[in-house]
Amino acid sequence: MSVSFWRKKRVFALLFFTFVCFLFLTSSSVSKMLYPIRYQTEIQKNAAVYELDPFLIAAIIRVESNYQTHIESKKGAYGLMQLMPDTSDWIVDTARFSPSFKNDLHNPAVSIQMGSWYLNWLHKQFKGNAVLAIAGYNAGQGNVSHWLNDELWDGTLENVASIPYGETRHYIQRVLYYYNKYHKLYAEDWGIPVEKQKQRSIGQATK
Repeated sequence: MSVSFWRKKRVFALLFFTFVCFLFLTSSSVSKMLYPIRYQTEIQKNAAVYELDPFLIAAIIRVESNYQTHIESKKGAYGLMQLMPDTSDWIVDTARFSPSFKNDLHNPAVSIQMGSWYLNWLHKQFKGNAVLAIAGYNAGQGNVSHWLNDELWDGTLENVASIPYGETRHYIQRVLYYYNKYHKLYAEDWGIPVEKQKQRSIGQATK
């Protein structure tokens, strides 16, 4: 057989292999392996209690700690939802959680409960604007309010590039990336009605 014949066979085999790999990587089961959600019970429970989208909680955990319970940042934030010591102390006092929570943030259930409460509080402060709440989780409510008051940012997803902190710009983009991935992969499994799936809108203030 000619060299060109074997070359064509190799090209065909390569194309076939690429096609099979594409099907494998785009399958739902494989995607869920690449984008897992751990502590689903705790996330869904606190999403219900604090009226949050469970996939937003999951996305923030993914970006903050990648589901590692004992991780600690250089700035001192720790736990699944990476709360700073002064922020966690304030949350415990304001929400009237058990004082033991302050020393138990490595416990996934505690971290998720406190982080969810804080995210709910941020939503209320920013009148339901999820993008502002996400920004506040990263940069602090005070900084975000300052940007809004000084008209440095209008709080919309479309103008996120005007946020003064590059870290916060990137943070919002990463959180929403994982949020959309999780929503696409898990919404049906988690029993979220189709109409709610269609109505979801990150970046718009609720009425």
